[in-house]
Amino acid sequence: MTGLDGTWTDEAEWAAFDEGIGEDGERIVPQPTLAIVGRPNVGKSTLVNRIIGRREAVVQDIPGVTRDRVSYDALWNGRKFTVIDTGGWEPDAKGLQGEVAAQAEVAMNTADAVLVVVDATVGATNTDEAVARVLRRSKRPVLLVANKVDDERTMADAAMLWNLGLGEPFPVSALHGRGSGDLLDKILETLPETPRELFGGTGGPRRIALVGKPNVGKSSLLNKLVGENRSVVNDVAGTTVDPVDSLVELDGEVWRFVDTAGLRKKVNFASGMEYYASLRTKAAIESAEVAILLIDASEPISEQDLRVMTMAVDAGRALVIALNKWDLVDEDRQLQLKKELERELVRVPWAQRINISASTGRSVHKLAPALRTALASWDHRVPTGKLNQWLTELIQGNPPPVRGGKQPKVLFATQAKTRPPTFVLFSSGFLEASYRRFIERRLREDFGFVGSPVQVSVRVREKNKDRKK
Repeated sequence: MTGLDGTWTDEAEWAAFDEGIGEDGERIVPQPTLAIVGRPNVGKSTLVNRIIGRREAVVQDIPGVTRDRVSYDALWNGRKFTVIDTGGWEPDAKGLQGEVAAQAEVAMNTADAVLVVVDATVGATNTDEAVARVLRRSKRPVLLVANKVDDERTMADAAMLWNLGLGEPFPVSALHGRGSGDLLDKILETLPETPRELFGGTGGPRRIALVGKPNVGKSSLLNKLVGENRSVVNDVAGTTVDPVDSLVELDGEVWRFVDTAGLRKKVNFASGMEYYASLRTKAAIESAEVAILLIDASEPISEQDLRVMTMAVDAGRALVIALNKWDLVDEDRQLQLKKELERELVRVPWAQRINISASTGRSVHKLAPALRTALASWDHRVPTGKLNQWLTELIQGNPPPVRGGKQPKVLFATQAKTRPPTFVLFSSGFLEASYRRFIERRLREDFGFVGSPVQVSVRVREKNKDRKK
Protein backbone atom coordinates (compact mmCIF):
# COMPACT_ATOMS: atom_id res chain seq x y z
CA MET A 1 0.00 0.00 0.00
CA THR A 2 1.31 3.48 -0.85
CA GLY A 3 0.97 6.86 0.74
CA LEU A 4 -0.41 9.95 -0.92
CA ASP A 5 2.85 10.59 -2.76
CA GLY A 6 3.36 6.95 -3.69
CA THR A 7 6.38 6.49 -1.38
CA TRP A 8 4.90 4.70 1.65
CA THR A 9 4.79 0.99 0.96
CA ASP A 10 4.96 -0.37 4.49
CA GLU A 11 1.48 -1.72 5.18
CA ALA A 12 2.38 -2.19 8.85
CA GLU A 13 3.00 1.54 9.10
CA TRP A 14 -0.49 2.27 7.81
CA ALA A 15 -1.92 -0.20 10.27
CA ALA A 16 0.04 1.44 13.07
CA PHE A 17 -1.46 4.84 12.31
CA ASP A 18 -4.90 3.28 12.03
CA GLU A 19 -4.45 1.96 15.56
CA GLY A 20 -3.49 5.43 16.77
CA ILE A 21 0.31 5.15 16.69
CA GLY A 22 2.37 8.20 15.79
CA GLU A 23 5.20 8.51 13.30
CA ASP A 24 7.74 7.96 16.08
CA GLY A 25 6.23 4.54 16.77
CA GLU A 26 4.47 5.55 19.97
CA ARG A 27 0.74 5.20 20.50
CA ILE A 28 -1.23 8.40 20.36
CA VAL A 29 -3.06 8.41 23.70
CA PRO A 30 -4.36 11.27 25.82
CA GLN A 31 -1.87 12.36 28.46
CA PRO A 32 -2.76 13.18 32.08
CA THR A 33 -2.16 16.79 33.08
CA LEU A 34 -0.38 18.30 36.08
CA ALA A 35 -1.08 21.96 36.91
CA ILE A 36 1.69 23.93 38.64
CA VAL A 37 0.15 26.68 40.80
CA GLY A 38 1.22 29.05 43.54
CA ARG A 39 1.64 32.72 44.32
CA PRO A 40 3.95 34.86 42.17
CA ASN A 41 7.73 34.42 42.25
CA VAL A 42 7.93 31.13 44.14
CA GLY A 43 9.82 29.42 41.29
CA LYS A 44 7.00 27.69 39.38
CA SER A 45 8.53 28.16 35.93
CA THR A 46 11.96 27.08 37.18
CA LEU A 47 10.37 23.92 38.57
CA VAL A 48 8.56 23.36 35.26
CA ASN A 49 11.89 23.47 33.43
CA ARG A 50 13.33 21.00 35.94
CA ILE A 51 10.38 18.60 35.51
CA ILE A 52 10.36 18.66 31.70
CA GLY A 53 14.16 18.46 31.56
CA ARG A 54 14.70 21.45 29.29
CA ARG A 55 14.64 25.24 29.50
CA GLU A 56 11.39 26.28 27.84
CA ALA A 57 9.43 28.21 30.47
CA VAL A 58 10.59 31.82 30.71
CA VAL A 59 12.32 32.48 34.05
CA GLN A 60 13.17 35.91 35.47
CA ASP A 61 13.88 37.13 38.99
CA ILE A 62 10.79 39.30 39.04
CA PRO A 63 7.22 38.27 39.83
CA GLY A 64 4.53 37.99 37.18
CA VAL A 65 6.55 36.84 34.15
CA THR A 66 4.18 33.94 33.41
CA ARG A 67 0.66 35.14 32.61
CA ASP A 68 -1.12 32.49 30.54
CA ARG A 69 -1.56 28.75 30.96
CA VAL A 70 1.30 27.18 29.01
CA SER A 71 1.47 23.42 28.39
CA TYR A 72 4.63 21.34 28.04
CA ASP A 73 5.18 17.64 27.39
CA ALA A 74 7.15 15.79 30.07
CA LEU A 75 8.64 12.28 30.16
CA TRP A 76 9.82 10.37 33.24
CA ASN A 77 10.52 6.66 33.59
CA GLY A 78 8.84 5.93 30.26
CA ARG A 79 5.59 7.76 31.07
CA LYS A 80 4.43 10.90 29.34
CA PHE A 81 2.33 13.61 30.96
CA THR A 82 1.50 17.26 30.34
CA VAL A 83 2.71 20.02 32.65
CA ILE A 84 0.69 23.25 32.77
CA ASP A 85 2.64 26.29 33.94
CA THR A 86 0.41 29.04 35.33
CA GLY A 87 0.80 32.62 36.41
CA GLY A 88 0.89 33.62 40.06
CA TRP A 89 -2.42 33.10 41.87
CA GLU A 90 -3.68 35.98 44.02
CA PRO A 91 -7.10 35.73 45.71
CA ASP A 92 -7.99 39.44 45.35
CA ALA A 93 -6.22 40.24 42.08
CA LYS A 94 -7.58 42.92 39.77
CA GLY A 95 -6.89 43.97 36.20
CA LEU A 96 -4.21 42.01 34.37
CA GLN A 97 -3.33 40.01 37.48
CA GLY A 98 -7.00 39.10 37.74
CA GLU A 99 -6.86 37.56 34.27
CA VAL A 100 -3.70 35.68 35.27
CA ALA A 101 -5.40 34.35 38.40
CA ALA A 102 -8.39 33.29 36.30
CA GLN A 103 -6.15 31.17 34.08
CA ALA A 104 -4.53 29.58 37.13
CA GLU A 105 -7.90 28.70 38.66
CA VAL A 106 -9.13 27.16 35.41
CA ALA A 107 -5.99 25.02 35.37
CA MET A 108 -6.67 23.88 38.95
CA ASN A 109 -10.22 22.91 38.04
CA THR A 110 -9.40 20.96 34.90
CA ALA A 111 -6.07 19.19 35.61
CA ASP A 112 -5.76 15.58 36.75
CA ALA A 113 -3.53 16.61 39.66
CA VAL A 114 -2.30 19.90 41.11
CA LEU A 115 1.20 20.71 42.33
CA VAL A 116 1.25 23.78 44.56
CA VAL A 117 4.61 25.50 45.03
CA VAL A 118 5.53 27.40 48.21
CA ASP A 119 8.75 29.31 48.92
CA ALA A 120 10.19 27.48 51.95
CA THR A 121 12.51 30.38 52.78
CA VAL A 122 9.53 32.71 53.24
CA GLY A 123 7.06 30.26 54.73
CA ALA A 124 3.30 30.12 54.28
CA THR A 125 1.84 33.53 53.44
CA ASN A 126 -1.80 34.59 53.45
CA THR A 127 -1.91 33.91 49.70
CA ASP A 128 -0.50 30.39 50.20
CA GLU A 129 -3.19 29.74 52.81
CA ALA A 130 -5.88 30.99 50.39
CA VAL A 131 -4.57 28.63 47.70
CA ALA A 132 -4.60 25.79 50.24
CA ARG A 133 -8.22 26.50 51.18
CA VAL A 134 -9.28 26.28 47.54
CA LEU A 135 -7.36 23.06 46.96
CA ARG A 136 -8.62 21.37 50.12
CA ARG A 137 -12.15 21.73 48.73
CA SER A 138 -11.07 20.37 45.37
CA LYS A 139 -11.46 16.74 44.38
CA ARG A 140 -8.08 16.80 42.62
CA PRO A 141 -5.03 15.05 44.08
CA VAL A 142 -2.67 17.73 45.46
CA LEU A 143 1.11 17.67 45.89
CA LEU A 144 2.74 20.31 48.09
CA VAL A 145 6.27 21.37 47.09
CA ALA A 146 8.54 23.37 49.37
CA ASN A 147 10.83 25.09 46.89
CA LYS A 148 14.21 26.78 47.40
CA VAL A 149 15.39 24.14 49.87
CA ASP A 150 19.00 24.38 48.74
CA ASP A 151 20.63 22.77 51.79
CA GLU A 152 19.92 21.01 55.08
CA ARG A 153 19.49 24.29 56.94
CA THR A 154 16.20 25.03 55.19
CA MET A 155 14.72 21.55 55.73
CA ALA A 156 13.14 22.74 59.00
CA ASP A 157 11.47 25.60 57.12
CA ALA A 158 9.95 23.07 54.72
CA ALA A 159 8.53 21.01 57.59
CA MET A 160 6.58 24.06 58.82
CA LEU A 161 4.41 23.84 55.70
CA TRP A 162 2.54 20.85 57.16
CA ASN A 163 0.28 23.54 58.66
CA LEU A 164 -1.27 24.22 55.23
CA GLY A 165 -3.20 20.95 55.49
CA LEU A 166 -2.16 19.68 52.07
CA GLY A 167 -0.14 16.71 53.28
CA GLU A 168 3.59 16.17 53.38
CA PRO A 169 5.65 18.97 51.78
CA PHE A 170 8.28 17.73 49.33
CA PRO A 171 11.50 19.73 49.78
CA VAL A 172 13.14 20.54 46.45
CA SER A 173 15.45 23.05 44.87
CA ALA A 174 14.10 23.77 41.41
CA LEU A 175 17.21 25.80 40.64
CA HIS A 176 19.77 23.16 41.62
CA GLY A 177 17.72 19.99 41.11
CA ARG A 178 17.79 18.83 44.73
CA GLY A 179 14.96 16.33 45.38
CA SER A 180 13.56 16.59 41.86
CA GLY A 181 13.90 12.86 41.13
CA ASP A 182 11.89 11.87 44.21
CA LEU A 183 9.28 14.48 43.31
CA LEU A 184 8.94 13.11 39.77
CA ASP A 185 8.44 9.59 41.15
CA LYS A 186 5.67 10.93 43.39
CA ILE A 187 4.08 12.77 40.47
CA LEU A 188 3.83 9.52 38.52
CA GLU A 189 2.25 7.81 41.54
CA THR A 190 -0.33 10.59 41.80
CA LEU A 191 -1.27 11.00 38.14
CA PRO A 192 -3.70 8.54 36.56
CA GLU A 193 -2.57 6.46 33.59
CA THR A 194 -5.00 8.36 31.35
CA PRO A 195 -6.78 11.69 31.86
CA ARG A 196 -9.56 11.89 34.39
CA GLU A 197 -12.88 11.06 32.67
CA LEU A 198 -14.68 14.39 32.44
CA PHE A 199 -17.25 13.50 29.89
CA GLY A 200 -20.13 11.12 29.77
CA GLY A 201 -18.90 8.02 28.04
CA THR A 202 -20.59 4.92 29.39
CA GLY A 203 -24.14 5.78 30.22
CA GLY A 204 -23.60 8.97 32.24
CA PRO A 205 -25.61 12.11 31.40
CA ARG A 206 -23.91 14.33 28.84
CA ARG A 207 -22.76 17.66 30.30
CA ILE A 208 -24.29 20.80 28.80
CA ALA A 209 -23.16 24.32 29.78
CA LEU A 210 -25.67 27.15 29.39
CA VAL A 211 -23.57 30.21 28.62
CA GLY A 212 -24.20 33.79 27.59
CA LYS A 213 -24.03 37.36 28.77
CA PRO A 214 -25.98 38.45 31.90
CA ASN A 215 -29.76 38.57 31.73
CA VAL A 216 -29.98 36.71 28.41
CA GLY A 217 -32.38 34.12 29.83
CA LYS A 218 -30.16 31.19 30.87
CA SER A 219 -31.90 30.58 34.17
CA SER A 220 -35.32 30.99 32.57
CA LEU A 221 -34.44 28.35 29.99
CA LEU A 222 -33.19 25.97 32.65
CA ASN A 223 -36.39 26.43 34.65
CA LYS A 224 -38.46 25.79 31.53
CA LEU A 225 -36.51 22.59 30.81
CA VAL A 226 -36.69 21.35 34.41
CA GLY A 227 -40.31 22.36 34.87
CA GLU A 228 -39.64 24.10 38.17
CA ASN A 229 -37.82 27.15 39.55
CA ARG A 230 -34.42 25.48 39.83
CA SER A 231 -32.52 28.75 39.27
CA VAL A 232 -33.25 32.24 40.57
CA VAL A 233 -34.66 34.48 37.82
CA ASN A 234 -34.66 38.26 38.11
CA ASP A 235 -34.61 41.22 35.72
CA VAL A 236 -31.38 42.34 37.40
CA ALA A 237 -28.38 41.11 35.40
CA GLY A 238 -25.98 38.81 37.23
CA THR A 239 -28.42 36.97 39.52
CA THR A 240 -26.69 33.62 38.99
CA VAL A 241 -23.27 33.38 40.66
CA ASP A 242 -22.46 29.69 41.14
CA PRO A 243 -22.88 27.19 38.31
CA VAL A 244 -26.10 25.27 39.00
CA ASP A 245 -26.28 21.61 37.98
CA SER A 246 -29.62 20.09 37.03
CA LEU A 247 -30.53 16.69 35.64
CA VAL A 248 -33.06 17.32 32.88
CA GLU A 249 -35.06 14.75 30.91
CA LEU A 250 -35.36 16.10 27.40
CA ASP A 251 -36.71 14.16 24.44
CA GLY A 252 -36.54 10.87 26.36
CA GLU A 253 -32.91 11.33 27.47
CA VAL A 254 -31.38 12.60 30.71
CA TRP A 255 -28.92 15.50 30.36
CA ARG A 256 -26.84 17.33 32.96
CA PHE A 257 -27.34 21.06 32.44
CA VAL A 258 -25.11 23.63 34.13
CA ASP A 259 -26.51 27.16 34.42
CA THR A 260 -23.56 29.55 34.58
CA ALA A 261 -23.17 33.17 35.58
CA GLY A 262 -23.17 35.72 32.80
CA LEU A 263 -19.72 37.07 31.98
CA ARG A 264 -19.00 40.78 32.11
CA LYS A 265 -17.66 42.66 29.12
CA LYS A 266 -14.19 42.72 30.71
CA VAL A 267 -13.17 40.49 33.60
CA ASN A 268 -10.68 43.07 34.91
CA PHE A 269 -13.64 45.32 35.82
CA ALA A 270 -15.21 42.55 37.92
CA SER A 271 -14.53 42.22 41.62
CA GLY A 272 -15.53 40.19 44.64
CA MET A 273 -18.39 37.73 44.16
CA GLU A 274 -18.85 38.60 40.49
CA TYR A 275 -15.16 38.04 39.73
CA TYR A 276 -15.15 34.54 41.22
CA ALA A 277 -18.40 33.76 39.44
CA SER A 278 -16.58 34.41 36.15
CA LEU A 279 -13.84 31.97 37.17
CA ARG A 280 -16.35 29.23 37.94
CA THR A 281 -18.11 29.88 34.64
CA LYS A 282 -14.85 29.32 32.75
CA ALA A 283 -14.31 26.07 34.63
CA ALA A 284 -17.88 24.96 33.84
CA ILE A 285 -17.29 25.49 30.12
CA GLU A 286 -14.06 23.48 30.19
CA SER A 287 -15.70 20.59 32.06
CA ALA A 288 -18.72 20.47 29.72
CA GLU A 289 -19.01 18.55 26.47
CA VAL A 290 -21.24 20.96 24.58
CA ALA A 291 -22.19 24.57 25.21
CA ILE A 292 -25.52 26.20 24.44
CA LEU A 293 -24.76 29.84 23.71
CA LEU A 294 -27.83 31.96 24.40
CA ILE A 295 -28.05 35.22 22.46
CA ASP A 296 -30.78 37.82 23.00
CA ALA A 297 -32.31 37.98 19.54
CA SER A 298 -34.17 41.21 20.38
CA GLU A 299 -30.90 43.14 20.89
CA PRO A 300 -27.82 43.68 18.69
CA ILE A 301 -25.11 41.03 19.07
CA SER A 302 -22.61 42.38 21.59
CA GLU A 303 -18.93 42.01 22.38
CA GLN A 304 -19.95 39.95 25.41
CA ASP A 305 -21.77 37.44 23.18
CA LEU A 306 -18.68 37.04 20.98
CA ARG A 307 -16.39 36.69 23.99
CA VAL A 308 -18.43 33.84 25.47
CA MET A 309 -18.57 32.17 22.04
CA THR A 310 -14.78 32.41 21.74
CA MET A 311 -14.33 30.83 25.17
CA ALA A 312 -16.40 27.80 24.17
CA VAL A 313 -14.65 27.38 20.81
CA ASP A 314 -11.16 27.84 22.26
CA ALA A 315 -12.00 25.20 24.87
CA GLY A 316 -12.75 22.80 22.00
CA ARG A 317 -16.36 22.24 22.97
CA ALA A 318 -19.28 21.43 20.69
CA LEU A 319 -21.63 24.36 20.25
CA VAL A 320 -25.33 25.07 19.71
CA ILE A 321 -26.51 28.67 19.35
CA ALA A 322 -29.95 29.45 20.78
CA LEU A 323 -31.44 32.79 19.73
CA ASN A 324 -33.62 33.52 22.75
CA LYS A 325 -36.55 35.93 23.21
CA TRP A 326 -37.72 35.23 19.67
CA ASP A 327 -41.24 36.21 20.72
CA LEU A 328 -39.96 39.81 20.93
CA VAL A 329 -38.49 39.86 17.41
CA ASP A 330 -40.48 41.57 14.64
CA GLU A 331 -39.85 41.34 10.88
CA ASP A 332 -37.50 44.34 10.76
CA ARG A 333 -35.42 42.91 13.58
CA GLN A 334 -35.29 39.52 11.84
CA LEU A 335 -33.72 41.08 8.73
CA GLN A 336 -31.23 43.01 10.82
CA LEU A 337 -30.39 39.95 12.91
CA LYS A 338 -29.70 37.88 9.80
CA LYS A 339 -27.04 40.38 8.69
CA GLU A 340 -25.53 40.47 12.20
CA LEU A 341 -25.27 36.68 12.35
CA GLU A 342 -23.53 36.52 8.97
CA ARG A 343 -21.08 39.23 10.02
CA GLU A 344 -20.39 38.48 13.70
CA LEU A 345 -20.59 34.67 13.82
CA VAL A 346 -18.34 34.08 10.81
CA ARG A 347 -16.04 31.99 13.02
CA VAL A 348 -18.76 29.40 13.79
CA PRO A 349 -20.81 28.86 10.62
CA TRP A 350 -20.84 25.17 11.58
CA ALA A 351 -22.89 25.71 14.77
CA GLN A 352 -26.62 25.00 14.54
CA ARG A 353 -28.89 27.94 15.31
CA ILE A 354 -32.31 27.57 16.92
CA ASN A 355 -34.88 30.31 17.49
CA ILE A 356 -36.41 29.83 20.93
CA SER A 357 -38.29 31.60 23.68
CA ALA A 358 -37.40 30.49 27.21
CA SER A 359 -40.40 32.31 28.68
CA THR A 360 -43.03 30.73 26.38
CA GLY A 361 -41.26 27.45 25.63
CA ARG A 362 -41.21 28.10 21.87
CA SER A 363 -39.07 25.51 19.99
CA VAL A 364 -37.29 24.41 23.18
CA HIS A 365 -37.93 20.82 22.06
CA LYS A 366 -35.51 21.38 19.15
CA LEU A 367 -32.55 21.63 21.52
CA ALA A 368 -32.19 17.87 22.11
CA PRO A 369 -31.79 16.90 18.41
CA ALA A 370 -29.28 19.72 17.94
CA LEU A 371 -27.31 18.61 20.99
CA ARG A 372 -27.22 15.00 19.77
CA THR A 373 -25.98 16.11 16.34
CA ALA A 374 -23.24 18.30 17.85
CA LEU A 375 -22.09 15.57 20.25
CA ALA A 376 -22.08 12.94 17.51
CA SER A 377 -19.80 15.20 15.45
CA TRP A 378 -17.63 15.88 18.50
CA ASP A 379 -17.19 12.11 19.05
CA HIS A 380 -16.85 11.16 15.37
CA ARG A 381 -13.71 9.40 14.13
CA VAL A 382 -12.85 8.96 10.44
CA PRO A 383 -10.98 5.66 9.67
CA THR A 384 -7.44 6.32 8.51
CA GLY A 385 -7.82 4.45 5.22
CA LYS A 386 -11.00 6.29 4.31
CA LEU A 387 -9.45 9.62 5.32
CA ASN A 388 -6.39 9.14 3.14
CA GLN A 389 -8.40 7.96 0.15
CA TRP A 390 -10.54 11.09 0.47
CA LEU A 391 -7.45 13.28 0.86
CA THR A 392 -5.78 11.77 -2.21
CA GLU A 393 -8.77 12.67 -4.39
CA LEU A 394 -8.99 16.14 -2.83
CA ILE A 395 -5.31 16.95 -3.46
CA GLN A 396 -5.43 15.65 -7.03
CA GLY A 397 -8.15 18.16 -7.80
CA ASN A 398 -6.81 20.96 -5.59
CA PRO A 399 -3.03 20.65 -4.99
CA PRO A 400 -1.33 22.77 -2.29
CA PRO A 401 -0.04 26.17 -3.44
CA VAL A 402 3.63 26.45 -4.39
CA ARG A 403 5.84 27.90 -1.65
CA GLY A 404 9.43 29.00 -2.28
CA GLY A 405 9.42 27.51 -5.75
CA LYS A 406 8.45 24.06 -4.46
CA GLN A 407 5.08 22.42 -4.10
CA PRO A 408 4.74 20.62 -0.75
CA LYS A 409 3.45 17.06 -0.79
CA VAL A 410 0.95 15.78 1.74
CA LEU A 411 2.34 12.37 2.63
CA PHE A 412 -0.22 11.06 5.05
CA ALA A 413 -3.10 12.07 7.33
CA THR A 414 -4.57 10.67 10.50
CA GLN A 415 -7.19 11.69 13.02
CA ALA A 416 -5.18 12.02 16.21
CA LYS A 417 -8.17 12.32 18.56
CA THR A 418 -11.83 13.14 18.98
CA ARG A 419 -13.49 15.60 21.35
CA PRO A 420 -12.92 17.74 19.32
CA PRO A 421 -11.96 15.99 16.05
CA THR A 422 -8.26 16.72 15.51
CA PHE A 423 -6.49 15.85 12.27
CA VAL A 424 -2.74 15.77 11.65
CA LEU A 425 -1.33 16.12 8.13
CA PHE A 426 2.23 14.91 7.50
CA SER A 427 3.77 16.85 4.64
CA SER A 428 7.11 17.46 2.96
CA GLY A 429 6.78 21.22 3.43
CA PHE A 430 4.77 24.02 5.01
CA LEU A 431 1.08 24.27 4.08
CA GLU A 432 -0.45 27.73 3.85
CA ALA A 433 -3.11 28.63 6.42
CA SER A 434 -5.62 29.20 3.62
CA TYR A 435 -5.05 25.65 2.36
CA ARG A 436 -5.52 24.23 5.87
CA ARG A 437 -8.81 26.13 6.13
CA PHE A 438 -9.81 24.70 2.75
CA ILE A 439 -9.14 21.15 4.01
CA GLU A 440 -11.09 21.86 7.21
CA ARG A 441 -14.06 23.16 5.23
CA ARG A 442 -14.07 20.12 2.96
CA LEU A 443 -13.79 17.79 5.97
CA ARG A 444 -16.96 19.37 7.32
CA GLU A 445 -18.79 19.15 4.01
CA ASP A 446 -17.85 15.54 3.25
CA PHE A 447 -17.88 13.99 6.74
CA GLY A 448 -20.60 16.07 8.36
CA PHE A 449 -18.95 17.66 11.39
CA VAL A 450 -21.99 19.76 12.30
CA GLY A 451 -21.86 21.54 15.63
CA SER A 452 -18.26 20.68 16.50
CA PRO A 453 -14.98 22.53 16.02
CA VAL A 454 -12.47 20.73 13.80
CA GLN A 455 -8.74 21.22 14.29
CA VAL A 456 -6.23 20.62 11.48
CA SER A 457 -2.49 20.75 12.15
CA VAL A 458 0.49 20.08 9.90
CA ARG A 459 3.64 18.22 10.81
CA VAL A 460 6.51 18.72 8.37
CA ARG A 461 8.29 15.42 7.98
CA GLU A 462 12.06 15.40 7.81
CA LYS A 463 13.78 13.35 5.10
CA ASN A 464 14.91 9.98 6.41
CA LYS A 465 18.01 8.70 4.65
CA ASP A 466 17.89 5.41 6.49
CA ARG A 467 14.38 4.80 5.19
CA LYS A 468 15.53 5.36 1.60
CA LYS A 469 18.34 2.87 2.08
